[in-house]
Amino acid sequence: MTDRIEPQTFSADGITAPLRYAAFRRIWLAGLLANLGFLIQGVGAAWTMTQMTSSAGKVALVQTALSLPVMLISMPAGAIADMHDRRIVILIALSIELCGAIALIVLDWTRLTTPELLLVLCFMFGSGVALRGPAWQSSVSEQVSADTLPAAIALNGISYNIARSVGPAIGGIVVAMAGAVAAFSLNALLYLPLIAALFLWKRVIEPSRLPREQLSRAIVSGVRYITNSPSIKVVLTRTMVTGVIGGSVPSLMPLVARDLLHGGPQTYGIMLGAFGVGAVIGALFISEVRKRMNGEAAVRACTLSMAGATATLALSHEPLLSAAALVLAGAVWVIAVTLLNIAIQLSAPRWVAGRALAAYQAAGSGGVAIGSWGWGRLTDVAGVETALLVSSALMLLSPLIGLWLGMPRIDGSGEDGEALADPEVRLGLTGRSGPLVVEIEYRVAQENARPFHNIMQEVQLLRQRNGAYGWSIARDIANPELWTERYHCPTWLDYLRQRNRSTQSERVLDQQAAAFHIGAEPVRVRRMLERPFGSVRWRDDVPGRAADELVPGGYNSGRKP
Repeated sequence: MTDRIEPQTFSADGITAPLRYAAFRRIWLAGLLANLGFLIQGVGAAWTMTQMTSSAGKVALVQTALSLPVMLISMPAGAIADMHDRRIVILIALSIELCGAIALIVLDWTRLTTPELLLVLCFMFGSGVALRGPAWQSSVSEQVSADTLPAAIALNGISYNIARSVGPAIGGIVVAMAGAVAAFSLNALLYLPLIAALFLWKRVIEPSRLPREQLSRAIVSGVRYITNSPSIKVVLTRTMVTGVIGGSVPSLMPLVARDLLHGGPQTYGIMLGAFGVGAVIGALFISEVRKRMNGEAAVRACTLSMAGATATLALSHEPLLSAAALVLAGAVWVIAVTLLNIAIQLSAPRWVAGRALAAYQAAGSGGVAIGSWGWGRLTDVAGVETALLVSSALMLLSPLIGLWLGMPRIDGSGEDGEALADPEVRLGLTGRSGPLVVEIEYRVAQENARPFHNIMQEVQLLRQRNGAYGWSIARDIANPELWTERYHCPTWLDYLRQRNRSTQSERVLDQQAAAFHIGAEPVRVRRMLERPFGSVRWRDDVPGRAADELVPGGYNSGRKP
């Protein structure tokens, strides 16, 4: 049996609605335990570093080592998530993380841990997280219905932050009572339920009608899609800026506990727990925030609140006041990052969802990694209090970015369009035949020339992000009503992919362009093989291509899409 997503009668607006789906519920609960273990291990790693060195830079590098792999390998991880069974990808990633946890147990038990080795193992653990992230996030849409997806995204944030609200405190107690090795061991045990839940998930696999892309081509396709998607680029930029500036709070938390509050591992755990409690509170109000505020207003409100909370944390020497500031910081932080996550997931079509989420993950974690390094260096020079005040000032100014990089309107534009019929082909082609040249002729009334040209600039981005290159639009100087759109695709197979990748909103844009066409004849489309020598018999006795090599109407066109 498979865990198919059937229509439900419950309200899609409720934050608990996705929990009605058995597969999501099992994975969510097991993921909560895994998040708990991850945070317990994080406390152990960070506190172990403070005991081995007094360098603020090295303490902050623990966070960098955990976050940097996400920035470095997220795009290949996203491509792998889009190309392969996401359940298997997650299981492999969990195996890498589990190996890293076991290595930490062995080394700490044998007292062979050094600051450098600890950072290497944190990097290994972070690599597993980086591989898992895109597959994990993009698989959510396979576990719930589309109308409950925003709630499911928020619930995943709640899962992490429920763990953050109690995990660090538990981690601090475990480290204080039994040492870091006990924290590492508990983390390894808490990963096992998630592995079991993933084995129980019978993922519905929809076979593609086209062959799988090579990894290198898939990465290029993902990068091309993102660079030609203005809304996604805006979200990624805002995510990185938020990560760089806001990364001061998690990266300097051990030093806040040690230097400003003069506490030990228990204090550190309680401070992280306060941040987690705030994050849970914030996640519970995501739906309400989305109803009352647009994306830009919500993100601005969150960053301004974060600035105030960070300043309070810098100036406070009372644990209670610091904890209250961290509750506020956690709430607004999770609201901001969840809104950014939802914007990505609802904008990217399914075929590139893993790669788009990988870019989001890289922007966020990369920003935190860069920020952690920078805030650690500043702390070494000027102290924790000064570093946090600088971070607060920058966060206060960050909403100004919205004046020219405003948050895009979220409308679910990434919903996949229906598969198109294959074009008529009378020339024997293989999937690698190419390059292919496509020319589309429009007849446009001269008074509509400017609006038509404007909409074709949007069509250009549409073609390019779905796989075309060398796009151009030309106007006939002898017949000004005649316009010719021209673009290339590397191969016939790439053209078939490009043709069927359009989302519903992109199809509407195509229709808007075609609506400018006048005359009795329809828009004329030519598809031409640019280097046809492979399709030509130079002598009559040269055999043609074998029947199984030909692609008469489309690649495997007899299959259902």
